[in-house]
Amino acid sequence: MVVEILSAVAVAGGAWLAASLRVVKQYERGLVFRFGRVRPALREPGLALLVPFADRLQKVNMQIVTMPIPAQDGITRDNVTVRVDAVVYFKVIDPVLAAVNVQDYRSAVGQVAQTSLRSIIGKSDLDDLLSNRERLNEGLELMIDSPALDWGIHIDRVEIKDVALPESMKRSMSRQAEAERERRARVISADGELQASYKLSQAAATMADTPAALQLRLLETVVQVSAEKNSTLVLPFPVELLRFLDANTPKPKAPETPEAPAANGQVAPAPREPGDVGQVS
Repeated sequence: MVVEILSAVAVAGGAWLAASLRVVKQYERGLVFRFGRVRPALREPGLALLVPFADRLQKVNMQIVTMPIPAQDGITRDNVTVRVDAVVYFKVIDPVLAAVNVQDYRSAVGQVAQTSLRSIIGKSDLDDLLSNRERLNEGLELMIDSPALDWGIHIDRVEIKDVALPESMKRSMSRQAEAERERRARVISADGELQASYKLSQAAATMADTPAALQLRLLETVVQVSAEKNSTLVLPFPVELLRFLDANTPKPKAPETPEAPAANGQVAPAPREPGDVGQVS
């Protein structure tokens, strides 16, 4: 009889322990609801002892949660249709507020993030979405963090992942970038020509003051051309020498035209020049 009583007490004690003991993991915190009212003391990681049939333990994850924000379609301030997606990192800093003030804090943060992302798209220009994401990330983080503080949630950071553009806008941007590259190339080429002209004008002035420098430069050019083992050697010829030879070379006289005999045996007069005055017979 005594053995049976002890066995029953042991079974009851085991059942009581099984109903009252809970394990809280290192990254969790335990909330105890006693008859529906939350206890102010949190259960730290380890074994948590509860009052059977009176206490209910709710575990809250304290790790940083990575939540992708679905891609949102919107129109920017400069009337460009874009599709933007992002990711938000948040964690629970107050388990009591996260369990009591909001029914599902993950879903609530996700909805606020989507709404805030749409608002950021409408307030920003396309250039800001493409090149000034850090400022947009800060603004988006502030917009999500404001209501999340009342839920015991802290937004660690928000990142815009991708901005999808229409194909027509991509082609326009590529043409714009190509035109900008071509403009910069032309400006650099013109700048190089301007600097080269300055250097050439200085070299010309130096050679004008020292004629021997021109001859030395000519000989150096001949040496450089002959070093390439070409079969043809081109030498520059001074234009002044050609002009001198042309001015001092006597020009040959034009041959005289013979007189042709007339039909009646008389000699026909030579043709008159346009400036000659005809004689009156």
